[in-house]
Amino acid sequence: MVIDVPTTWMGQVKTRAAETGQRLAPMADQAKVVAAQRIEEARHWAAPRLESAAHGFEQQVAPKVSSMLTAAAKRIDPKPTPSRRWPTLVLLTGLAVGTIGYMFYRRNAQQWTEHMKDSASDATRWVNEKADRAAESADQVAATVSSRTDETSHKTS
Repeated sequence: MVIDVPTTWMGQVKTRAAETGQRLAPMADQAKVVAAQRIEEARHWAAPRLESAAHGFEQQVAPKVSSMLTAAAKRIDPKPTPSRRWPTLVLLTGLAVGTIGYMFYRRNAQQWTEHMKDSASDATRWVNEKADRAAESADQVAATVSSRTDETSHKTS
């Protein structure tokens, strides 16, 4: 074995670090193995607990979060505008019924006017006939009176 004696301070530090590394290498390997075992044990210990926590979260917290999100969605959802079809339909139906009523009124007014004209012409005809009968009757009475007057004047003369 050859021992090198360093001549500088940096060389001495380097040599000591190499010696310490050689002495600590088996301990580092052992620490590496122990750490790997501990990590494996931690994983075996944590896996069921994480799964249990996941199921608990799924059964207890998730429904509450879901209902909160649903409520928030309902609150921010824009309200549907009321339909304007219904009032428009009622207005147009009322307008159509009013128009039909006006047409029936006009037709009935025309029929009434024609009936009144017929009635007036019937009444005029009836009055004319009555007047003619009255005139005939007056003429007959006048003729009768005239003939009696003539008879009386012939008798007295």
